[in-house]
Amino acid sequence: MSQHALPPVRRRLGDSNLEVAPLVFGGNVLGWTADARQSFELLDAFVDAGFNMLDTADAYVRFIPGFHGGESESVIGDWLARRGPAMRSRILIATKVGLDMGPGESGLSATYVRRAVDRSLRRLRTEYIDLYQAHRDDPDTPLEETASVFDELVRSGKVRAIGASNFGTARLEAALQTSEQLGLTRYTSVQPPYNLLRRKDFEGDLEALCRREHLGVIAHSALAGGFLTGKYRDIADFGKSVRGARMGALLDARGQRILCTLDELAAVHRTTPTAIAIGWVLARGVTAPIASATSVAQLRQVLDGATLTLAADEVAALDRASAD
Repeated sequence: MSQHALPPVRRRLGDSNLEVAPLVFGGNVLGWTADARQSFELLDAFVDAGFNMLDTADAYVRFIPGFHGGESESVIGDWLARRGPAMRSRILIATKVGLDMGPGESGLSATYVRRAVDRSLRRLRTEYIDLYQAHRDDPDTPLEETASVFDELVRSGKVRAIGASNFGTARLEAALQTSEQLGLTRYTSVQPPYNLLRRKDFEGDLEALCRREHLGVIAHSALAGGFLTGKYRDIADFGKSVRGARMGALLDARGQRILCTLDELAAVHRTTPTAIAIGWVLARGVTAPIASATSVAQLRQVLDGATLTLAADEVAALDRASAD
């Protein structure tokens, strides 16, 4: 981290007993764009800097041709095995269930969730998962069934807390009401997409629900797939990464306005656009944004943002720049 950075202050995740540093490492790169050696270096650097939550999913990175799913969890499990039991006590593992893992292997039914959690535990080489999240809503499974199996996992000790990822406001509220009515463990956190380019999914009704129900918010896509790092400035930059092909649509007048404001504030704080983009998400009241990196140098820029304090007028400038 930069010399001006302060040690990360941990925050309670919703009503759980989990204390989370203000940035979560996005494990979607592990075993994919970061090989085993790079992954171990990234995880070591992340924890050594005082941060503690790793976010992954059973489906990472099944959506990439040539991969089968489980790669990210397996890398974390291999890293834990190398580092020993003391490391497990220093970190929080958040993983997810529900995306397609093969024929008949998806969703949030009790039967499938029981199978999936045991597979995740084996890949992660751990006896428990700190935060087990529904990767997305499953309208084909009754909320009562999903709530019951998640409660079962918490009571068995396989899972410490549960969360919801990519849920709409109405379904999340219904899930919370279902758990409360049945006296079951309820979601303690939500994981929506949220960044300077994508604000509407969280701001408004979902944000109000999270505040009202005291839910922790772990925002994914905090850097918009790398666009907010400033790495993609013109057509020639789109070939810089496997995600570059998707960046052209973001480089419109609004995208350029956001990048310009990030550059200005980065100069003021003697840091990077990456750090400013992360700092903005935290300033908007999120518990901890999720961001990934494929090198330790990139990771340090991300971590700087988690210990950066933006002034109210700086947050307002970013709000204006990113307004639709």
